[in-house]
Amino acid sequence: MKWRAGFSRRRALALLLLPSAALAHDTITTKLLWTQEISRIVNRHCVSCHRDGGVAMSLATYDEARPWAKAIRDEVLARRMPPWGAVKGVGEFRGDPSLSQIEIDMIVNWVEGGAPKGDDIYLPPTPHFSTQAKAQASARELTVTTAAALTLASPADLTGLRPLRLAAGESLEVTAYKPDGAVERLIWIRDWRPDWQRTYYFLHPVRLPKGTRIAAYSGKPAEAGLAVAQD
Repeated sequence: MKWRAGFSRRRALALLLLPSAALAHDTITTKLLWTQEISRIVNRHCVSCHRDGGVAMSLATYDEARPWAKAIRDEVLARRMPPWGAVKGVGEFRGDPSLSQIEIDMIVNWVEGGAPKGDDIYLPPTPHFSTQAKAQASARELTVTTAAALTLASPADLTGLRPLRLAAGESLEVTAYKPDGAVERLIWIRDWRPDWQRTYYFLHPVRLPKGTRIAAYSGKPAEAGLAVAQD
């Protein structure tokens, strides 16, 4: 009888555990998977820094990324990660790691849907990173300030732009006014953070004719260094 009682208790315990397992499975409410959609987003935008040998903790595998899922969601929603200051839609830049709204929505839906893994057979190839930095073209630098616009004395190919004297939380916009009346917004940085400090190199050099007036706008005095290709 004692054996039967012990068996009954074990059986009852096993039955009690079954709903828990089913409930855990039911918490997966998304079809987005790490091995398919999410790992590809992470490879494109995150693992250049978040990997073994990188500058931040590795998110290169599911086991490494899963414990950080909610933090990843919060960081990308706040657009703190990947760190990139230039607002999309104003200028086109090389090496822009920022996420599109669709990619942000996919990460959020994956996390809030239970962050499922999926089958390893669908994982993308492991990305490889060169340790050699790409050399930038030789350039001279001009400076534009919020106090005074800069007027080009000769045509120039603008290759990049580097914010200067910009404090945390401030914004900066640099705009080119061409002699024919055309206006080209070069860059807009909103709510500046120190980790955004870099030269933002244009995807293609911006050709500006002689007489173009370049103006910088910010809530406080600020400067921008303009990288101009050498003639």
